Amino acid sequence: MTVLHVIVIGTGLLYAFLAWLVNENNAKYLLSGYNTMSAAEQAKFDITGYLKFFKPFFYNLALYSTLLFYLVLFLMDKNYALWVWVAAQTLPLPYLIIKGNKFKRK
Repeated sequence: MTVLHVIVIGTGLLYAFLAWLVNENNAKYLLSGYNTMSAAEQAKFDITGYLKFFKPFFYNLALYSTLLFYLVLFLMDKNYALWVWVAAQTLPLPYLIIKGNKFKRK
């Protein structure tokens, strides 16, 4: 197994573990941005709704980016599969940020 396979599978497992690990009780320690909010700002933030979005997002990112890498690796070469995998990691992040901002209560 090459280093590239270890990185792709390891990243997928890390995303799945992150989604499994974070809950309402430990979000104030683990979620970047939420952990730096004041208590008043955290009270205004819908953490339950955000976690309902956060968990499936990272489970899907873990699953589909890994599957996409191996599909492209089967159809093309290793370099092309790596670039597709990197794009599959970065393109959903603006969606996470934009959708995540909608959980702030006024």
